[in-house]
Amino acid sequence: MKAMILAAGRGTRLGRLGRQRPKALVEIQGIPLLAGVISRLARQGFREIIVNTHHLADQVSEFLTDYRRRHRPDGLTLEVSPEEQLLDTGGGVQRAGWFFDDGKPFLVHNVDVLSDLHLGRLLQAHLDSGALATLAVHRRKSSRRLLFDSGGSLCGWQSLATGQERMARSPDGPLSPLSFMGIQVISPALLGRLTLPPPFSLVDAYLEVAGQGQPIRGHRADEARWADLGSRERFKQAEELFEPDFFAALRKGV
Repeated sequence: MKAMILAAGRGTRLGRLGRQRPKALVEIQGIPLLAGVISRLARQGFREIIVNTHHLADQVSEFLTDYRRRHRPDGLTLEVSPEEQLLDTGGGVQRAGWFFDDGKPFLVHNVDVLSDLHLGRLLQAHLDSGALATLAVHRRKSSRRLLFDSGGSLCGWQSLATGQERMARSPDGPLSPLSFMGIQVISPALLGRLTLPPPFSLVDAYLEVAGQGQPIRGHRADEARWADLGSRERFKQAEELFEPDFFAALRKGV
């Protein structure tokens, strides 16, 4: 199975740490974020992985070269999708479209997300639904939320901070506001429907495709633990949320 790790961000919310090294290589419990995501993906059956790079890209490429050398006996393939200019999440996936040439759905995972979400269940939910993309979502406090109707289809987006709301399609029944977990499964056919010029986000892409009448679904995962490691103050919260055994399992793949 194939996957993409979004790791091109500048890490500006990490302050000094983000200037010295790329966000993907900042460590939690001694584990680089990128290594932790690769470890989880590999343990759940994803053997072909591509990583996009931009800020301090040479450091990420060197890390992946070393990781390939140490883990090649496990049959793990790691590729790089460099971006001279930041393309945002949607543009980054679009640029890496050549990697997903087998026509099968693939997983996309933010590098700064830590979660025990069962990726196999997310993939199966996508296969069962026939959607062009299936987004892992849950109910949590967030300033930005996706709006799903009673059938689980994406209809819109809202920002509680600005009061802005974007509707892509009319809902079937009442709307449920849910927060995106930064993990999703995408069918390659979605990439051919995008008309937005990069840079553009995956959320923008999903709203565009939903507006075309195509199915974008949510996969409710309220039981999964989740942490956004985009800012340094959240690292402590994540260390309290996950037990030592969780980090020990990640460390085995490092």
